[in-house]
Amino acid sequence: MQQFIIEPVYGLIIAIMVLWIGDRLTRKIPFLAKYNIPSPVTGGILVSVIILGIYLMRDVQVSFDLSMRDTLLLAFFSTIGLSARLRLLLEGGKLLLVLMIAAAVFLIFQDIAGVLMAKLFGAHPGYGLMAGSISFAGGHGTSITWGKLAQEHGLKGATELGLACATIGLIAGGIIGGPIARNLITKYNLKGDTEAEAHTTSPESKTKAGPVNLNGILNALFLLALCIGLGTLVHGWLANAGIILPAFLPCMFVGIILTNILDVLKIQPSVSSIGLCSDVSLQLFLAMSLMSMQLWTLAGALGPILLILLVQVVVMAAFARLVIFRIAGKDYNAAVMAAGFAGLGLGATPVGIANMRAVTSKFGASPTAFLVVPLIGAFFLDIANAFIIQGFIALPFFTNAG
Repeated sequence: MQQFIIEPVYGLIIAIMVLWIGDRLTRKIPFLAKYNIPSPVTGGILVSVIILGIYLMRDVQVSFDLSMRDTLLLAFFSTIGLSARLRLLLEGGKLLLVLMIAAAVFLIFQDIAGVLMAKLFGAHPGYGLMAGSISFAGGHGTSITWGKLAQEHGLKGATELGLACATIGLIAGGIIGGPIARNLITKYNLKGDTEAEAHTTSPESKTKAGPVNLNGILNALFLLALCIGLGTLVHGWLANAGIILPAFLPCMFVGIILTNILDVLKIQPSVSSIGLCSDVSLQLFLAMSLMSMQLWTLAGALGPILLILLVQVVVMAAFARLVIFRIAGKDYNAAVMAAGFAGLGLGATPVGIANMRAVTSKFGASPTAFLVVPLIGAFFLDIANAFIIQGFIALPFFTNAG
C-alpha cells in the first residue's frame, strides 16, 4: 500500500476549497439547507469519501499533516473565552445557574449511556466516552483532542469514532430541536413576543454588531496571540505537574481572564472582529478535520454507530422535554431553550442557536433563551465536560479495564 502525506500549506489550501464547495452544495441541496448542515461538514465529508474511493480503488492511503489544524483549534477556543464576560453570566441569574447544573447532569447521563453501549458491544469503556459527551456534547474539536489522547493509550480508531459520532450528532441535533419545541408550544399553547426582534446577533450583544475593519482585526489577532501563547505555557506547566487537560482549555481560560480584565477597564474589543476570527478558525478546523477522516477504519462499525446515535437521541430528547423545559419554567422561553439544548447536547453551540432561530422566527422572540443557551454552550459546557470526562477516567472500573 502506498502512503501519500499532504503538507500543511496544501492542506490549508484544500480546506479553503472544501469550505467553498460545501457552501455551494449546502445552498443548492434543499435537505442540507433545511437542516442547517454546516458547509465544512458537507464539503469535508465529500472529500473524505473521495479519499475513501482512492483507497479502495488504487490502494493509496492519503493523509494530511494536521499541525496547522491544531493551531486553528486553539484560536477558536480562545475566541470562545474572549466572548465570556462575567457580567453577562450574572445577568442570567438563578436560571443560568440552574441550567448549568442541569447541563452538567446531562453530560453524566450522556457518558453513562455511551459507556453502557460500549459494555454491550464488549468494548473498552473509553470508546463509550468517545461515543458520549466527548463527541456529541463536545463536538469535533473535543473529539480530536481526546481521540488523540485515547489513541496514545491504545484505543485504535478512537478519533475516527469520535468524529463520526460528532458528525451525525450535528445532523441529529439540528433535526430534533425544532420538533421538540413545536410539540411543547402546541401542547401547552405557548406564545412568544411576535413584535420583538426574533433573535439577537450574538450572545454578547442585543444590538447589531459594528463593521469589521483592519484595526479591529489587528486587535483581535493580538488578543488571540496572547491567549494561544500564554495558554500553551500554562498547558505545559500543568502537564509537568501531572494535570492532563486538552490544550484548548488553558487558552480558553486565558481568554476569559483577558476579556474580563478589559471589561473592568472599559476597553471594548471589536465583537465583529473576534466573531470573524472565531468563524474562520472554526470553519477551517472543521473542514480539515472532516476531509482527513479515514472512513475505511469505520467500515465494520457503522451499525454500532447508528445504534449509539439512536440511544443518545432518545436520552437528549427525554432530557430536553422532561428536565430542561420543566426547570426553565414550562413557558415559551423554556420551549425555545429545550430546542437549543437539543442542538448543544448532540451537535454544537451553532446548532443550538440555529434551532432557536428557526423556532423564534415562526413563533416569536425569546431574548432569555438567546442570552442563556449560548453562554452555557460557549462558556460552561466544555469546561464541565473536561472535568466530567476526567472523573469517568478515574473510576476503578475504567482504569482496570483491559
